[in-house]
Amino acid sequence: MEEKGVASKKMDDFKNIGYLSIGTPRQREAFTVMKKLGIMETLQAFDPILVGTIPLDIDIGSSDLDIVCCTTEMDRFSQTVFRAYRQLGAYAESRTIVRGIETAVIQFQCDGFLFELFAQPVPSDRQNGYRHMVIEARMLAAGGERMRDEIRRLKRAGMKTEPAFMHYLQLACDDPYERLLAFEMVCDEELSRMLAR
Repeated sequence: MEEKGVASKKMDDFKNIGYLSIGTPRQREAFTVMKKLGIMETLQAFDPILVGTIPLDIDIGSSDLDIVCCTTEMDRFSQTVFRAYRQLGAYAESRTIVRGIETAVIQFQCDGFLFELFAQPVPSDRQNGYRHMVIEARMLAAGGERMRDEIRRLKRAGMKTEPAFMHYLQLACDDPYERLLAFEMVCDEELSRMLAR
């Protein structure tokens, strides 16, 4: 029987992509292409973690596979990825500053999936992409399928993920990405109370 999603799992389980192999059809497809590419093995030295909407089963057709990585050696990271995946479609790399942090972003396509790799000199499980996903997983565990369906609907209407969560919670804010992080300190019982309203 197909699992509904993974929002109720232990958060450490997100660090091993095996859960995708027993998830939704889209999660199983993601698992297959990631195993085919050996991407988690290629990136092993950079502590890769798959983040974003596909692990949470709130993805839509245009959702990509986001992988956060940790490195203080951006050139080494770039060379590792380039050597392994430069032959894939739409390969592109950029360097930028995200919230004051040096970031390398690499994109490529394989088997209908767009991959986006984000490398920062920050432990992978302390990067905002991972932190947001864990908070969103806790919210979805409390909010259930109704919340999951509404988040998907908002995303199909053009909203990004974090703004969609803030909209669902009816929280107006200038920076939904930062506002979401405040929920790290909210216990599961309080989240359940908030989402039961």
